[in-house]
Amino acid sequence: MKLIGPADGGSSLSRLTPKKTTAVAVLDIGSSKICCMIARLKPSEPGEALPGRTHTVQLIGIGHQKARGVKSGAIVDLEAAERAIRLAVDAAERMARVTIDSLVVNVASGRLASETFSAQVPVAGAEVGEADIGRVLAAGRAHSVSEGRTVVHSLPIGYSLDGHRGVRDPRGMVGRTLGVDMHVVTANFAPLENLELCVNRSHLAIAATVANPYASGLATLVDDEADLGVVTVDLGAATTTMAVFLNGQFIHADGIAIGGHHITVDIARGLSTSLESAERLKLMHGSALVSGADDADILSVPPLGDEEREVPNRLPRAALNRIIRARVEEILELVRDRLNDSGFAALVGRRIVLTGGASQLNGLAEAARRILARNVRLGRPLGVSGLPEVARGPSHATTVGMLIYPQAGGIELSAHRPEAVRATGTGGYFSRFSRWLKESF
Repeated sequence: MKLIGPADGGSSLSRLTPKKTTAVAVLDIGSSKICCMIARLKPSEPGEALPGRTHTVQLIGIGHQKARGVKSGAIVDLEAAERAIRLAVDAAERMARVTIDSLVVNVASGRLASETFSAQVPVAGAEVGEADIGRVLAAGRAHSVSEGRTVVHSLPIGYSLDGHRGVRDPRGMVGRTLGVDMHVVTANFAPLENLELCVNRSHLAIAATVANPYASGLATLVDDEADLGVVTVDLGAATTTMAVFLNGQFIHADGIAIGGHHITVDIARGLSTSLESAERLKLMHGSALVSGADDADILSVPPLGDEEREVPNRLPRAALNRIIRARVEEILELVRDRLNDSGFAALVGRRIVLTGGASQLNGLAEAARRILARNVRLGRPLGVSGLPEVARGPSHATTVGMLIYPQAGGIELSAHRPEAVRATGTGGYFSRFSRWLKESF
């Protein structure tokens, strides 16, 4: 079994071939946890592969650590974050009995944003060939991004021939002009630079970066949802990110810097208790819905401070749930407004998939149905075998999605400004990733 990793001294992903067993390592750097997973990718038997997949994915190693040095998905303490990353990776390596030197890393910080670009090129021959597709994709990714931003994803979301849109695969078709619409996801450059620096300090290289909501969608969506239109909302500890899928394509991304930890902070302040006690109250007794019975249910709230002899405060559960409800409604209203502003609200049907650790809060799905006025379900990771019970919930959707990404990334062309690549000081991960995609697919 070959581990996906540096090839010829670089740090881009090595070629994923349909008939060869290989492995991939991923690192989910979140605000509440840092998780490393290593999986074996085995070629699927004919007729058994899931749509869009060539390999089955089996987890062989996993490592968890409480997040340190990370705030809202961004590195704020290099030494603390490096230590947590080392411990998580070491645990996964020991379980998998392999040593890794590069991995796929998620991106949740940097104010994720989407842009759509179009490009056209003349068809060189009578039929559209690989060279024509390569030229139009190169033209589509040639657009520059704003100063201080860098490209995370550059994906073709649709082709056109002689102005006729809706072409999924133009290979072999007849036409004079080939066009493409490109979905480009960008983020602020500085958080990504510090993320790469922290990983490099752990003696690891970044083989690819994947936007949080894209990875969550890869792990939790079924084919009909992605084709008919759906919005994936990943509710993390300190960020909430969203991805729009339509016609099987990832077409929009957005995010806000509010998550489940903000609910915990509100509880700690409102009930004058510690963050640890507030988190426990939220998980054991909290709900995004307020009912009449909550007034009769009395909770014991430890007071803030170290005095064990202090008498706990006794408050109705309604006081706790009113605090939770206010913040949950704020988050969901922001998601609704961002979706309306994107212009895709009317195109993606009435389907919302909630995932991420904070999505497991009692009553959240019902609150989302009321505020977003759509059908809502809780998304759990699909399509990966060998997951332990702790990793089968929504909190690990992003991590599992990154294990699936090497198969989904074949159509992607990464497009980063040359000056941004040079500024990393690591030899240009982004250009290496683009080269791997071109060579592998």
